[in-house]
Amino acid sequence: MNIESYRNYCLSKKGVTESTPFPKLQDVLVFKVKGKMFTATEISTFEAFSIKCHPTTIEELRSQHDALQEPSYFSKKHWCKVIMDDSVSDALLFEWIDTSYDLVVKNLTKKQRLELETP
Repeated sequence: MNIESYRNYCLSKKGVTESTPFPKLQDVLVFKVKGKMFTATEISTFEAFSIKCHPTTIEELRSQHDALQEPSYFSKKHWCKVIMDDSVSDALLFEWIDTSYDLVVKNLTKKQRLELETP
């Protein structure tokens, strides 16, 4: 996966916006759904990206995939850093992005979820 396919995939999801919200980290591109972040990466390097994970399975995932590591700036209980070392298929990377997006959507208000469902 390259940064263009990562970006296009994230933006193809319903209600997603992109921004660089951190003044001191202007190179960090963040994707949000209804204002809640579900993934982020450094634009210039794309050496890794961060995703939300199920807290109950996060340790198991990390033990199965060396590319999944503890994040630098996010909660280690809910977030993983995915190292882009070509050890994980694009299909699985997209699946992890889907999971991250779905976890955020699940925690939105009922009104916000309904807004996403409306065409």
